[in-house]
Amino acid sequence: MRKFSIRPTLTLRGRSFKGMRGWSGKPLHPPLTDFPIAAYLLAAVFDVVSAVAGQDHTWARELWHAGTYTFIGGAAVSVLAALTGLWDAWKSSEAGTQARRTINTHATVMVTVTVLALADIAWRLNAFHTEVATPAGIAALSVVIALLVSLGAMFGGSLVYEYGFNVETAGDHPAWHKSEADVFPGAHGDGGTS
Repeated sequence: MRKFSIRPTLTLRGRSFKGMRGWSGKPLHPPLTDFPIAAYLLAAVFDVVSAVAGQDHTWARELWHAGTYTFIGGAAVSVLAALTGLWDAWKSSEAGTQARRTINTHATVMVTVTVLALADIAWRLNAFHTEVATPAGIAALSVVIALLVSLGAMFGGSLVYEYGFNVETAGDHPAWHKSEADVFPGAHGDGGTS
């Protein structure tokens, strides 16, 4: 029995293009969310350690600067994640449903995170060259952002894993049947092998 299936996952052939939403089975929003979530969590850790270390340790400044660069990278990708997520919600959900209400909650939390992250960056850039460690206020804001992005990610995860939002195939799909043949996107049943 074959141990690996590679080509069906990597191909775009057979997948319908959905504009800013991505391709069927390959949405753009979910992978774009991973980087900002990780960036905001990591930057909060950098900031807390830097603030606790204070002026007594030279590496506190390096963590302060690393947190700043990490926030900037997270915010840049966060804007793309927000655009694809809003387009996804608009094109993929119906008003008046629990799914739409959950999407609204997720989007509100994540847009709040993005606005707070931009405010955090503005504050950081103002103090970037004068502070030797992360100021306590910025460290506190970073922790709030990390907590909020984690909360927002929980709502996003519920959309996918509990509601099956934008999941192209569910239930009885040939990929779950014992077979040596790989099923490619757009194919039903014996879609060829790789």
